[in-house]
Amino acid sequence: MSFLDLLELDFVQTALIAAAVLGLVAGVLGPLVVTRKMAFAVHGTSELAFTGGAAALLLGIGIGYGALAGSIIAAVLLGVLSRRESDRDSVIGAILAFGLGMGILMLALYKGRASNKFGLLTGQIVGVDSTDLKLLVISSIAVLVVMAFIYRPLFFASVDPDVAVSRGIPVRTLSIVFAVLVGVATALSVQVVGALLVLALMITPAAAAMRLTASPLKATVLSVLFAEIAAVGGILLSLVPALPVSALVTAVSFVIYLVCRGVSWQRSRST
Repeated sequence: MSFLDLLELDFVQTALIAAAVLGLVAGVLGPLVVTRKMAFAVHGTSELAFTGGAAALLLGIGIGYGALAGSIIAAVLLGVLSRRESDRDSVIGAILAFGLGMGILMLALYKGRASNKFGLLTGQIVGVDSTDLKLLVISSIAVLVVMAFIYRPLFFASVDPDVAVSRGIPVRTLSIVFAVLVGVATALSVQVVGALLVLALMITPAAAAMRLTASPLKATVLSVLFAEIAAVGGILLSLVPALPVSALVTAVSFVIYLVCRGVSWQRSRST
C-alpha cells in the first residue's frame, strides 16, 4: 500500500490522534519534570504502569486502564515514601525493581499472544482502539485542566521550594498532585513507546527545549512542538517501511535533542 493509502486506514488515523494528544500532554509536563529533576521518577513510574498493564492483560481488561492504575499507585507511593529528597533515588529504585519484576511475572503467566507482551515494553500504538482513545483524551483533558490551576504555584515551588514554603504554598501537596499527573501521562505514553522508552516523550523534548531558552513559556511551547514532531513524525515515518513505531519516535526525539544541544553550544561559543 502507498503512504496515502495507509493514511486512510482507521487505525492509522486513531494512532495519529492519540500521538498528537500525548505529545501535547508530555510537552506541557516535560519542562517541569526536568526542572524538578524527576526523570528517574518518570522511569520508575513507567515500570508500575507496565505492571498495571500486564495485570490488565492477565485479567482480560483494558490495558490502558491497568497502566493508568499502576502509574497512579506508583506516583502516590513516590510522593508518600520520598518525604526527604535524600530518599528519593532509593525509593524510586525500589519501586522500579518491584514493578519490573511483578510485570515480568504477570507476562509469564499470560498465555495469550506474544505481541501483546512485547507491546507493553516497546509500545503498540497501532493497537489503540476507540475505547483507548476515549480514555486517553479524557485523561489528557483532566491533566491539562489540573495543570492550568496549579501551574503558577507549582512552578514557584519547583524553582525555589524554600521560599515557596515560607510564602505558605503547600509544596508537599503540590508535589504529590504533580506526581499523579506525571503518572497519568506516563501511563498514556506506555501505549505509544512502551515502558522501556517512555523517557523519549516525557523527558527528551523538554530537555531539548530548555537548551534553547530560559523562558518557561517558550520552553513549554517548544517542548510541545518537539514532542508532537517526535510522536506524530515517528508514526508517519514507520508506515511505509513497517518499522517499529517506538524506535522511530525515540530516534526523532533524540535527533531533535542533539540539534538543540548543537545550537546551544554554538550560541555559547559566539558570546
